[in-house]
Amino acid sequence: MSVDAERRDNEMISSSSSGLSGLLSSVINAGRDILARRRQTSMVAPSSDLLAKSTQLIHHRGEASGLALACEVVADYQALDKSNRRAFFEALARDFAADREAVIAAAERYKEDASEVNLGALSRAAEAPRVKLFRRMNMAPEATPVLVKMRAAMIEDLKALPELRAVETDLKHQFISWFNRGFLELRVIDWNTPASILERIIQYESVHAIQGWNDLRSRLSGDRMCFAFFHPAMPDDPLVFVEVALTAGIPSAVAPLIENADVVDDAQRLDTVVFYSISNCHPGLAGVSFGNFLIKQVVEEVGKRFPKMKRFVTLSPVPGFCRWLTKQDTDIDLDEMRSMARTDSAKTADARRDALLTTCAHYLVKERRDNLALDPVARFHLGNGASLHAIHWSADLSDKGLHQSAGLMVNYLYDLSSIEENHDSYFDQGEIATSRDVARLVP
Repeated sequence: MSVDAERRDNEMISSSSSGLSGLLSSVINAGRDILARRRQTSMVAPSSDLLAKSTQLIHHRGEASGLALACEVVADYQALDKSNRRAFFEALARDFAADREAVIAAAERYKEDASEVNLGALSRAAEAPRVKLFRRMNMAPEATPVLVKMRAAMIEDLKALPELRAVETDLKHQFISWFNRGFLELRVIDWNTPASILERIIQYESVHAIQGWNDLRSRLSGDRMCFAFFHPAMPDDPLVFVEVALTAGIPSAVAPLIENADVVDDAQRLDTVVFYSISNCHPGLAGVSFGNFLIKQVVEEVGKRFPKMKRFVTLSPVPGFCRWLTKQDTDIDLDEMRSMARTDSAKTADARRDALLTTCAHYLVKERRDNLALDPVARFHLGNGASLHAIHWSADLSDKGLHQSAGLMVNYLYDLSSIEENHDSYFDQGEIATSRDVARLVP
């Protein structure tokens, strides 16, 4: 494509986007006029109360005026302080729940006659009005990120207000639909990516903190790459991203991957793709799975770019290990282990070190919740069909790494020929695929 042709295409896209934006603004303005007229003639009672407007929005039928009303509800919610926000959440739990009597009546009708009509009526009765409210709020431009932040606020309030669990769950179920894989766009993050997105990458990195712009640049240069998922409703805000390194062999420590990352090894020696950091960007999307799709798509994308790369591994933290270990009856002194990890760069043999590695192997393989791995990172990668390949001593000497796992890190191996078998065995029988080296460690 010529430069001129590309410019014309970009202008057309820009014009189209501008036109759609202008059309939407016109519809919203028209809707506001309709709302104003209705309120003047008392067809809809005027109110500045968010709950009253929310009720109106649930029952509203007009498209244009409904869109305008959705904008008002979103704006009013954003204007709430923390105290009034909590009161709004409590009202959603109390006043916008499903009608118990209506649900029972619909269930009785379905029990008497299990028809599709009665099943549909039961489904409608069981859906809380707040679910419809969330859907209608989402009609407003830029409403999706507001709703994502709304759920994050609910999650923060759950400890003090456990009754919000049902509300938070309803919103989560909406997100599972709205953020399904078909809507996600994989993008390569590089130094040409807009600065606003790069700033968010620095901000959202949750595994190995990025120390400013120079650090970020090194992680996007040479044999390092970054891939992220985006959603059309949040086009400039990544949902999840993974940092990738090409290495010669399977790495046993994270420092070489994030320090001087722009120095490329001999290209002929590079044989391994390493996923060394996966960050979910929005607490409000917790429980909405992106990472599994991201890993698999990045494997495919990197495989196309570097067809000689046949080995895909992670270098992963063990975030729950020390927290779990402190609750066990053991002679392991974690402070001593952390001190040893800081100074044992040569990884010399030591019975205390070996005991820690054995205990970590037990934790990763034997400790379960619902017959799945207890450790959250292990749950994620094993659920994707990876195998537990190796556990490394003195691998992450950051404050976070020492605090969470006494410096231990793990390789999960994505063997493309056994991913599906590992996945099925893990979920069907609770079996965890391990290497021989890890199997030897498990008591």
